[in-house]
Amino acid sequence: MTKAELVEEVSRVSDLTKKHSEVIVDTVFQSIIDALNRGEKIELRGFGSFRLRQREPRKGRNPKTGDKVDVPPKKVPYFKPGKELKDLINQSPFTEEEK
Repeated sequence: MTKAELVEEVSRVSDLTKKHSEVIVDTVFQSIIDALNRGEKIELRGFGSFRLRQREPRKGRNPKTGDKVDVPPKKVPYFKPGKELKDLINQSPFTEEEK
């Protein structure tokens, strides 16, 4: 599902205009981004949680030259699905086309 499809679904289900639905979707996404930037964990009960993970520095290799490079530490966003979401997904079978 793309962002545009999500906006369309919110609009359809809520009887809001697409513009209002887009503002809502953008606000939710931006709120999650802002909270992660502040180092906060976002917990959506029944759905899952977003948090940051710290990647340690490591030795890498430049694929063009083969030279060794130092890859600095960095933070990456991580989503952990909640139990209810996992259970719902595992209850409904899907076809190969839906992957």
